Amino acid sequence: MIFQDKRYIVLFLAPTMLLLAIFLLYPLGQSVYYSFTDWYNFSNTKHFNGLANYRQLIADPVVGIAFKNTFILVIGAVLLQAGGGLVLALLTDSIKRGFKFFRTVFFFPIVISGTAIGLMFSLIYNYDYGLLNAVMRVFGWGEQVWLTEKSAIYLVLIPILWQYVGFYFVIFLTGMSKIPEEIYESATLDGITGYRRSIYITIPLLRDVIASCLTLATAGALKVFDVVYIVTKGGPLNSSELLSTYMYTKAFNGQNAGYASTIVIAMMVLGIVITVALNRLVKKDAVG
Repeated sequence: MIFQDKRYIVLFLAPTMLLLAIFLLYPLGQSVYYSFTDWYNFSNTKHFNGLANYRQLIADPVVGIAFKNTFILVIGAVLLQAGGGLVLALLTDSIKRGFKFFRTVFFFPIVISGTAIGLMFSLIYNYDYGLLNAVMRVFGWGEQVWLTEKSAIYLVLIPILWQYVGFYFVIFLTGMSKIPEEIYESATLDGITGYRRSIYITIPLLRDVIASCLTLATAGALKVFDVVYIVTKGGPLNSSELLSTYMYTKAFNGQNAGYASTIVIAMMVLGIVITVALNRLVKKDAVG
């Protein structure tokens, strides 16, 4: 082997580990520390307050709403982003003509910034000059407020989920291209065709890719901020608040960085729990 001496391995890994420590581990450690302080207004004064921020987190009703909405977003990302990407990849893989066209169309939303997408959908939902109410007026139907307390979180999920379906579509399509054609030929000889080929051949061979996409979808959903903040700013009445938007509000509008750090830790724990659960589910199915 070329790298029999482990010193070479350490030498090549050192820059990556250093960057990881500086930009990930150190900020994470700082956030954990700040979550136990009453750090206000980003001042130089920080006082240790024990578990006060965590008790406030448990008692805060807005955090409950944000947790619920974030969980809805994560489930939506897993089912509609990753799941939708898989379905589109399976359908597109069976198309012989126009393959490149569909691949480009589905991938296109990814190159648009979240800010631009948020602005576009805020205009679509606008009561006075939005696209939806314009269509309602054309057909003689009454105008309505689209972003209400009950509907805001679901309407704001549409652009978020739509933006990244193409991302997972391309990942699954790439994974499917690596499956040996001989396997499909053998399946055809055994009478396994159509949707049965996808269920019994393609999807089982994509388990590792599916597990990776579930992890990416979970992490991506927890990081969503720009679209929600532009479209609703977490409103009306905190009904579309996510942990990310509430953390921003507390840190920069409420000037309570200590409590905002506590929300960050809650986001991290939620992400770890969901990711571990999803990966165990995939591995369990693989064993079964």
